[in-house]
Amino acid sequence: MSERVRLDVWIWAVRLVKTRAAATEACRGGHVKLNGNAAKAAQPVRVGDEVRVRIHGFDRIVIVKQLLAKRVSAPLAADAIEDRSPPRPSAIDAAQVPFRPRGAGRPSSRERREIDRLRGRAD
Repeated sequence: MSERVRLDVWIWAVRLVKTRAAATEACRGGHVKLNGNAAKAAQPVRVGDEVRVRIHGFDRIVIVKQLLAKRVSAPLAADAIEDRSPPRPSAIDAAQVPFRPRGAGRPSSRERREIDRLRGRAD
């Protein structure tokens, strides 16, 4: 096994993202941090590094335990990382974001009061 592996290849190999292209795009978009710093796709990963990947609005925090240059099965991928991600909030605990369909026009007085109550601006 080589001493260093590209960051985007490693993220794909341990199954944090579905495709290698998605891994490269996440790096380009600034959604990947290596040891707390923004990371480029070609940056080398070493054993012991901390990798943070923002996926669907949540951070996955993993520690590199093993270097992988090829995609492996899920059980082997799980052995290659140490997952330190915080638990995701349940759907009930997550704050509800007010949603208004585009083109729905101005809100009525009742709808405006409901929006204000959700945003914490109620009297």
